Amino acid sequence: MRAPLSLRRPRSVFEALAASLVLVAGLQLLYLWLLPGERPREQSRRLRGAQRPLARDSRLDASGRYRLYRDVGGSRLPGRGVQFSLATHTSVHNLYQLPALLRRWQAPLALALFALAGEVPQAVLAVQRLQLYCPGVQDRVTFTLVTPSGLRLPALPPAQEDGAEEGLGWDPRLDSDTEPEPHPPCQRALAPLHRLRLQHRNYDLGNTTYPNNLLRNAAREALPSQHVLLIDMDMLPSGGLHAHFLDLLTSRRGASSLQEPLPDRTLYVLPALEIRHSRRVPWDKAELQRLYQVAEVRPFYSELCPRCQAPTNYSRWINLPAGGPGLRVAYTRHWTDPWEPFYISRSTVPPFDERFEQYGFNRISQACELHVAGYSFAVLDNAFLIHKGFKLATEFHPQKDEENRRNRILFRQFKQELKSKYPDSPRRC
Repeated sequence: MRAPLSLRRPRSVFEALAASLVLVAGLQLLYLWLLPGERPREQSRRLRGAQRPLARDSRLDASGRYRLYRDVGGSRLPGRGVQFSLATHTSVHNLYQLPALLRRWQAPLALALFALAGEVPQAVLAVQRLQLYCPGVQDRVTFTLVTPSGLRLPALPPAQEDGAEEGLGWDPRLDSDTEPEPHPPCQRALAPLHRLRLQHRNYDLGNTTYPNNLLRNAAREALPSQHVLLIDMDMLPSGGLHAHFLDLLTSRRGASSLQEPLPDRTLYVLPALEIRHSRRVPWDKAELQRLYQVAEVRPFYSELCPRCQAPTNYSRWINLPAGGPGLRVAYTRHWTDPWEPFYISRSTVPPFDERFEQYGFNRISQACELHVAGYSFAVLDNAFLIHKGFKLATEFHPQKDEENRRNRILFRQFKQELKSKYPDSPRRC
C-alpha cells in the first residue's frame, strides 16, 4: 500500500511548481494592469506605433531651404473623402496647445510643425507622446514636420514606460490654461512641452526665420478636403463648428438670409476675437456676447492693428441674435486693405506666398490675392474664433518692427505681381 503514496509525492511537487508558475504569471499581468496611465492594450498599440515608418515621404520646398516630412508618426486619417478639415501650424514650443484644440474640433486636423536643428529629436518624441497618450491625436491628426533642409530625420526614439523619460513628471502649475488637460497620461506627455513653452517667445527663433506661409500651405496640402479652415495654433473655434458648417452646406441655408445664392467663390468668414487669459473660452455666441458686454472679450488685434480686422464689422456682428445652434450667412463684405480675415474656403484657393516669413503681411497677402482673383467674403452669424489672451505690444519679440518693415516692402512688390498674374481683373488691393 505504500507504493501509491510514494508515487503521489512527486506528483504533488509537480502540481505545486505548476501552481507557482501560474501565480507568478498572474502577478505579472496584474502588475502590467496597474501601471499608471497604461494598459496591456495600450502597450500593444504603443509597440505597433513604434514599428511604423517615421514619415511617409519627404521633399524640399520651392526655395530649397526647408525639408517637409509628411505624416510623421503615421495617422489613421483617410487619404481622401474628407469634407471639411482644420489646418494649423506651430513651432515645437506651442505644440502643447494641440489637445485643447482637439477637444473643440472633433474632426480631421492637419498640423505643420516647425523644428529647428536642435529641436528635431524633441519634436519627433513629442509627436510620439501625443499620439500614444492624448485622446484623438492618433485618429484625427496628421503631422507634417518642417525642418531646415540640411537636416535628416532621426530614428524614432524607443518607447519607454510612463515616467521613465526625463521630464515627464507632472506639475499642475505648468498648465495655466483655464481649461486644463483632464486626461492624466496626456498631462504627463505635455509636461516637457509646457516647460519648453516657458523658455520661448513667439517668433523668437534666434537666427532662424519662422516660415509661417510655407507651414500654412503644408498643413492644407497634407489633408485633402473639400473645405478647410486654416487658423493659428493659439486660436480655438466655436463649439460644434464642424457639424454646423456641414449642415449649412447641405441645407443651403447659407443663402437664405440674402437676396441671391452665394457664388462658388465664397469665403466664409469667422469673426476673430481675443479673450482675457483668466477667462474660460466661450463655447457659443450667447456666452461670447455676455463676455463681450463686460469687456472680457474684444475684437482680435484691437490694440496692435484695429484696422486689420475692422471690415468684419464687429458692432454689427455682435448685436445679431445668437439664435439656434446652426449657421447662416449674416452678411457679405467687400475686401478692403488691410483686412486679414480668417475664413473657411475650398481647398482650391490660391496658396499663401511662401516668401513671407516671420511677422507681418503673411496673411493679408493671401487675402489681397483672393480679392483680386474674384472671391467674395461672407460673414457667418454664429461661428467665431477666439485667441487665448489679449494681444499686447509688450509681448512681442524685439525684431518685430524690422520684420514688419521688410515684409511691407515685399508686399508692395507682391501687389505689382498680382497685376500680371490677373491681368483681366478689375480689382486691386
